[in-house]
Amino acid sequence: MNVRRCACVFFESRETASFDLAGLLAGGAGVARTRRWLALAPHLEQEIEVSEAEMTWLGRFSPQLWSMADAMPEDILSRLLETGLLVSDEPRFASQRAAEERHRALNWWPLAAVVHKASCWSGVDSVASMQRLGMDTVTGLLRTCGTPPPAVAERDGCGPDIPLQRPPADSLDALLERRTTCRNFDPERGLEQALFARMLDRVFAAQGSVIAGEGIEFLKKHTPSGGGLHATEAYLLVQRVQGVPPGLYHYRPHEHALRPLPAPAMPLDDLASRALAGQWWFAQAPVLVIYAPRVARSYWKYRDHPKAYRALLMDVGHLSQTLCLSATDLGLGAFVTAAINEGELERAFGLAPLCDGPVAVGGFGWRAARQEIAEFDPVGKVWGCAGLEP
Repeated sequence: MNVRRCACVFFESRETASFDLAGLLAGGAGVARTRRWLALAPHLEQEIEVSEAEMTWLGRFSPQLWSMADAMPEDILSRLLETGLLVSDEPRFASQRAAEERHRALNWWPLAAVVHKASCWSGVDSVASMQRLGMDTVTGLLRTCGTPPPAVAERDGCGPDIPLQRPPADSLDALLERRTTCRNFDPERGLEQALFARMLDRVFAAQGSVIAGEGIEFLKKHTPSGGGLHATEAYLLVQRVQGVPPGLYHYRPHEHALRPLPAPAMPLDDLASRALAGQWWFAQAPVLVIYAPRVARSYWKYRDHPKAYRALLMDVGHLSQTLCLSATDLGLGAFVTAAINEGELERAFGLAPLCDGPVAVGGFGWRAARQEIAEFDPVGKVWGCAGLEP
């Protein structure tokens, strides 16, 4: 049998503490600490606990060259092959090899791949978690986390501050002042198709393209993108848009069109709430936009590059700001959040983890007439008073 190590794996020494009654009664601190080694590999569904012997044996194999594993103890060899940390050319381990090779072909920078996979959620209710920890209010945050660092960093200077002129506000300044995160959507009011179409055209449509070589096309959009690659795809969960049936869609930037996708296994409103990790106030938006970078397009140029993942995240940030400003200009409310359950979205939209998985969700639509959930509006341009986000 020929084997090789998986292309990307990191080991973490993790310590957990538990109550130790016997130790407390014996005069100790009453805390037992356990240390264990965990293998973090992005092509695996979960982290794997390993022994020091398994780590040592795994480190003896190349991630590129195939070699024999005759000298390895049988129990260690079997476990490493079954978990997928070690890859084999035998047919009975074909599924583990296929998963590893799918990741290998994407040319991720290893540390970025681990961070991306480890930060993905499935089935998390972030709102319930914050409430349970008492961190859903400012008072609870102070009690749990203490006083935060100051809002502005103070540095020692080498001379007096130089005051800068504040010019009179123009239309862009007024637009920027009105941009706030919307947490109060009208759950009954649908969005006009013309407004919906204009939003997508401004934010995601290809305004032009350049063919730079065989199979090499660069799109022009209203938002910058790392390397001009525009790797982020827009997937839509449409709940209330006039003339557009509720459902899941993939936005086509060349044609400025929607491609319907199969219906999810659960009602749309349930999927929206689960995808947004329990943030029901965002789930009421008539349109949700799933920002899903296509890793292969970015890593085609920036393969194994330590900055490529940062560029992908910046792309999503640029797009979300364009969406928020466009919505504000049209009189709509908008939001973006990274507190999402990627697992639910990947299953609903048929997205492959590590290939084109979501990193954020945005949304837009008509604001509610009343502010039920606090919003941060310190200059009073939306609600006429200073709201405060919890």
